[in-house]
Amino acid sequence: MASCFASAKIINFGSQIRSNDRIPLDSQLGFSKVSILRSAQKQRFPHGLYSNGSKPLMCRSCASSIKCVSEVVKEKKTKSGSPASNLLITKKEGLEVYEDMVLGRTFEDMCAQMYYRGKMFGFVHLYNGQEAVSTGFIKLLRNEDCVVSTYRDHVHALSKGVSARAVMSELFGKATGCCRGQGGSMHMFSKECNLLGGFAFIGEGIPVATGAAFTMKYKREVLNENCDDVTVAFFGDGTCNNGQFFECLNMAALWKLPIVFVVENNLWAIGMSHLRATSVPEIWKKGPAFGMPGVHVDGMDVLKVREVAKEAIGRARRGEGPTLVECETYRFRGHSLADPDELRDRAEKDKYAARDPITALKKYILENNLASEAELKAIDNKIEEIVEDAVESANASPVPSREQLLQNVFVDPKGFGIGPDGKYRCEDPKFTEGTAQL
Repeated sequence: MASCFASAKIINFGSQIRSNDRIPLDSQLGFSKVSILRSAQKQRFPHGLYSNGSKPLMCRSCASSIKCVSEVVKEKKTKSGSPASNLLITKKEGLEVYEDMVLGRTFEDMCAQMYYRGKMFGFVHLYNGQEAVSTGFIKLLRNEDCVVSTYRDHVHALSKGVSARAVMSELFGKATGCCRGQGGSMHMFSKECNLLGGFAFIGEGIPVATGAAFTMKYKREVLNENCDDVTVAFFGDGTCNNGQFFECLNMAALWKLPIVFVVENNLWAIGMSHLRATSVPEIWKKGPAFGMPGVHVDGMDVLKVREVAKEAIGRARRGEGPTLVECETYRFRGHSLADPDELRDRAEKDKYAARDPITALKKYILENNLASEAELKAIDNKIEEIVEDAVESANASPVPSREQLLQNVFVDPKGFGIGPDGKYRCEDPKFTEGTAQL
């Protein structure tokens, strides 16, 4: 399959272009069957990349609202006359992608029900509307590859292979959860699936992801191990004005680390519009500033996201260094389930709801005869059963034991260290006197 960047537009930002100018897309700049990312890497001065048909976000002086970066799914046009060669995805891939996106959406809808029924506690941030980003990237990874998430991490965990049972039990605070009930909604983790965690504070996962990528490079270049694993770091637009982000971009570019920085720009940092908070809203521009490719893609279109992800992951796996990808997407619910979502304009919400990424993928699959309505319905039914089973399993699971409260506090696996008598402090019956019962 030809790279999606084959018909992308590449813009050289010279000194003659001011930061608030509207950037023209020269339709004559075509790079047929050439990896623009690789050519951009070879050229040391900044370049900006767009997926086919996209338009840049404008500064406040140029536009009053965010514009959609591309139309809903389009067929890729090639020189071949064969209809099959125009498809962006095979039947097997299409059904896998559809199933993963439906799982994410159905799971999050169930989370909302369980939260309002008092089964979950604390803050719960749902991913509805952003499924194309998680699925588009993570389903292209291997199990050995690492993913670092944010507080909106349920769907990232599911895409990476953590079972719906383990994620739902964690949300219920049960011992069968992926973190034994101690992580909760914002701290999903799985050693087996190389999900290195959700992180409650914005930006704190980016250094962890950078460190994981450094480990991969160290294994390959110092320990001479056969390691071509990559790391994908997910974070939001609100993170991109924080120091950790810039420091890690610099380190990753300086050491050519195998990492992809994925910005899930859903246009709002809680209740703050991205345009009001950022002097230069085009986040992808920050990549070229540090010597790495910056790509802007329609995050409501899983097929476009997949094409960008293939190239970025491929670069990292080949040892060509990091990529910054800005996925312009939209969340269909408030910031968290405690948010009444009164700050966003109704017209804006309706516009993005009409571009539902699951609906768009389903339309593409049916129009291109990749699967029948009955096959997709069978997947819907399968996912409903999986999610209902996850709820039943979480309800039936035990709460963590009292002893677990003292674990994972210090390096000592039993917690609170060893006393002068050589015994674990927590085994002294008097040690926990007066503590609350679980």
